[in-house]
Amino acid sequence: MAKEDPPSTSKDLQELQKKLSLLVESIQNNSKVVAFMKSLVGQYLDRHPFLALSVLVFVAMSAVPVGFFLLIVVLTSLAAFVGVILLEGLVISVGGLSLLCVLCGLSFVSLIMSGTIIVSYIVVSSLVNYWFPPRHTWEDGIHQLHNTY
Repeated sequence: MAKEDPPSTSKDLQELQKKLSLLVESIQNNSKVVAFMKSLVGQYLDRHPFLALSVLVFVAMSAVPVGFFLLIVVLTSLAAFVGVILLEGLVISVGGLSLLCVLCGLSFVSLIMSGTIIVSYIVVSSLVNYWFPPRHTWEDGIHQLHNTY
């Protein structure tokens, strides 16, 4: 009952798969990535992919608030050299508490986003496998028959 896809669609998907596999291979062969994956942290994150994705999303989302906080710290430090020492302590304290609140919220949001990404990946990969089942050619059958004997 499934419709046959036009040949260009399957060729486009195969080309996209080749490009993605080359990209993943180039990332995996990077010397810095290899060194990180040999470390204890890399091995731990390799065994816990959901935690690795959560950490990645958290770091990516917390870069902007941390950057704003550091900018405020630098600007208030410059103001302190001018003579506003009490204001600096107040602003850094308020900024630190605000950063703490934002990072706690971002950790919760990053866990939710990681879960959503994982569920979306599972659903999309299941749908792709349902819509485009792997096709076995006549040559594949002969190779399998030849390998069993």
